[in-house]
Amino acid sequence: MAAFYDARGNLYGVVAPAALRRLGVALPTTAAQAARDRRLWTEQAIAALCDWAPGTRPPGAKAHRSDGLLVGPFQDAAPFDLLIVNTDGTLAERSGNGLTIFSQALTEQGLLAPEGSTRLQVHHDQGASPVATVVEPAQVAGQSGFWLDLGQPSFGPEAVAAMGVEAVTLDGCELSRVAPLQALNPLWEHSQFVRIGNPHCVTLVEDADALPDNPQMLQAPLAEGLTAIAFALPLGHGEPCPAGVNLQWAARQSAQRIVARVFERGEGPTASSGTSASAVACAAWRLGWVKAGRVEVLMPGGTAPLMLQETDGVLTRVSLFGTARALAE
Repeated sequence: MAAFYDARGNLYGVVAPAALRRLGVALPTTAAQAARDRRLWTEQAIAALCDWAPGTRPPGAKAHRSDGLLVGPFQDAAPFDLLIVNTDGTLAERSGNGLTIFSQALTEQGLLAPEGSTRLQVHHDQGASPVATVVEPAQVAGQSGFWLDLGQPSFGPEAVAAMGVEAVTLDGCELSRVAPLQALNPLWEHSQFVRIGNPHCVTLVEDADALPDNPQMLQAPLAEGLTAIAFALPLGHGEPCPAGVNLQWAARQSAQRIVARVFERGEGPTASSGTSASAVACAAWRLGWVKAGRVEVLMPGGTAPLMLQETDGVLTRVSLFGTARALAE
């Protein structure tokens, strides 16, 4: 059925389309059609593979035993189509840790080229689809993993279709004030919207004490407030982004090192997120906290190494390195 993997504390199940259909899930033949018809099958797939068995959920654990499902590949040779299914049944445009896990699964299946690049195509239902990522096996600090080329980020409310936000400045950089966020904590007043496949809202704080912790984000009233902001209707309010937005908080730790927390749309607080780490690095670069080159983002689940490429003062490419390991069922 599904094989489960861990990438920096993010847990995903990888399941082949044929295996999902054998469970009775009405998955369409192609990834594109499956994305268009996701309301017909995703909740059933999550219930079959991500729900806790009766009586097995540990005290204080999240509602699901993984952060979602990676459905694919839909082909026997590259490029490979896949779907990233959040535990609320929605589809993500991209997941850095999820694509790292999918790359590891493809490697174990003998499908990913051991050298050179492979193209992964994530199908979704939030606009332009699919979102492509180029993956290349590599070693960093003695660890075998994958570099993911995430492409060029875009910045500002228009990049994520945010509405009703106020423009503010910090250290000469134009940012946004998201009123519902600042209502939860007055120190959360400077946010940078970033799109790097997924939509992100990075709130920058001067003191790491202003970062929320994951247990706190699971508890009322903060959990309800963040869900209202991050999740699309009907679970959230769809404000400021009607399609929902991933939330991050970032503080400087040292040169080229940023500490961050993550609250994902469709999931909630998470130990780490590859695209969130990428968005944090991009926001920190735009504010002048880091320079182009190697950047590290520290999250509760681990540290994400990134490479930022700048040309003539424009951030042109973001690459993320990740590793994944299979979990015993």
